[in-house]
Amino acid sequence: MDLMLRNARVLGRPVTERPVDIGIQNGRIEIIAHDLTVSGRDLDLGGRLVTPSFCESHIHLDKSCILDRCQSQKGDLEEAIREVAAAKKTFTAEDVYTRARGTLEKSISHGTGFMRTHVEVDPGIGLRGLDGILQAAQDHAWAMDIEICVFPQEGLTNNSGTEELMRESLKRGARVVGAAPYTDTDPHGQIDRVFRMARDFDADIDMHLDFGATPDYMDILYVCEQTEKHKYGGRVAVGHVTKLSLVPPAKLEEIALRLADAGVAVTVLPSTDLYLMSRDHDHKVPRGVTPVHQLLKKGVNCSLSTNNVLNPFTPFGDCSLTRMANLYANIAQAGSQQDLRECFEMVTRRSAQLLRLPDYGVEVGRQADLVVLDCRTPEQAVAELAPPLYGFKRGRMTFSRAPVQLYRP
Repeated sequence: MDLMLRNARVLGRPVTERPVDIGIQNGRIEIIAHDLTVSGRDLDLGGRLVTPSFCESHIHLDKSCILDRCQSQKGDLEEAIREVAAAKKTFTAEDVYTRARGTLEKSISHGTGFMRTHVEVDPGIGLRGLDGILQAAQDHAWAMDIEICVFPQEGLTNNSGTEELMRESLKRGARVVGAAPYTDTDPHGQIDRVFRMARDFDADIDMHLDFGATPDYMDILYVCEQTEKHKYGGRVAVGHVTKLSLVPPAKLEEIALRLADAGVAVTVLPSTDLYLMSRDHDHKVPRGVTPVHQLLKKGVNCSLSTNNVLNPFTPFGDCSLTRMANLYANIAQAGSQQDLRECFEMVTRRSAQLLRLPDYGVEVGRQADLVVLDCRTPEQAVAELAPPLYGFKRGRMTFSRAPVQLYRP
């Protein structure tokens, strides 16, 4: 056996069950059993939790870590788009690569092994961002599987030349096509074009959608219609949907059932949504974060993700998905043990489902993409922000972190 992880608590097994040993051979989980006598490199986990690697389902590597180049006075969405639009005109492929590398390595150190990154392409930046991210993805394949989603942050129908750049990006290796209809003069026209591109390239779809401070003029039902029209159920995700946080419960349930029927997944970005929304309020400020744990109960697949790191959209971030799950649990007041478990699943199993990962999980025969957390249960991981101690990609260790030690007198 190449590696034996001994005394492990496996995600999904009862916490009352005594720890097991996990045998890994040729990058895959070969056996899970008690008290294995098989030889190999041993790592004693001391009863800690082993889970599949975290999945970052929505992040922007290309514009991470640019606070030093931007002003952020108002802190609203319009200012963030404007500041980044100006900054990205000076981006080079090398600059994008360098910043993406730093963000990726933080993500790896926090247990993330799968990622979908959104990359802006338009006449202002051309394909320079894509070039930098393609190289970063290639150079970090030893620890991370990275999927690229290209999208038109500044509009599509109103921004000549953008569609041609998106199509070229899909030819060059991007596997997902994105959208931001709220920045377009013709939101439904943008959505229609995105579905056509997805069909032409057999690509999945991941849209920034209904990002606003009022529940007016929502596009989500139109996306459901188009998903059914094109038979794209299970291949469409929408991110942010902050407007859903402002609708009454009956309307939220109605939309949830429509999303479930159409097969449209929802990603909430707690840090960005909380930071940007409701800037026009001076008291009784709405949170602006859609309660996706309520959508789960209606059959909608949902994920939590980071979105932006150290830029005008979100001037914070350490790339920890357990922190994002904990932040969401606080905002949404999701404190029951079941809700905490769902928060954990929204950065693991449910995100993996959104990304359509075929080989995911701590099961015999699956690829050994694993993270070891300094806790016993997923509920503890979210509630206590349990640090990841080890990560593995295809059975090879990608990072380690020493457990804390106290030095008593």
